[in-house]
Amino acid sequence: MTRPQLAAPAVSAPTHPVDVFVLLIDDGNVLLGLRAGTGYADGQWVAPSGKLELGEDAVTAIRRETAEEIGVHFDGDEPHFAAVVHHQNPEHGRVGLVFTATLDRGRHQTPTNREPHKCAELRWFPLDSIPANTYPSTVAAITAWRTGTRLLLSGWQ
Repeated sequence: MTRPQLAAPAVSAPTHPVDVFVLLIDDGNVLLGLRAGTGYADGQWVAPSGKLELGEDAVTAIRRETAEEIGVHFDGDEPHFAAVVHHQNPEHGRVGLVFTATLDRGRHQTPTNREPHKCAELRWFPLDSIPANTYPSTVAAITAWRTGTRLLLSGWQ
């Protein structure tokens, strides 16, 4: 007697967006933006960040996002890879690639808010005084970089 073939369970495509973050550092301070008007994390501070686009490598993505959001252009070996943050938010998990750079005003210029429709303001915060209303994945990114943790799980139970 032959056994009937069982159909393989349907497998859905992964839904973990890949985010890129830059921790821009200047004299012990990190640059954060206050989200507004987007419906996602509004009223919370975040590092300049965005999603990896289809067909885009991570370095190109972080350079694009940084230029789009704060007008800072990186070249050479900047920014530097620091960590991966796998963050669980209420909707789904997100994988974040964390990069860092030290601000050089001669090369980078002064960061400016280039997306006022998404960001109410930019502000520098001391690394030891991150605001309580900072989005958890940004807090995780800062923590991972400062502690040298290459993979940090955030928000998983």
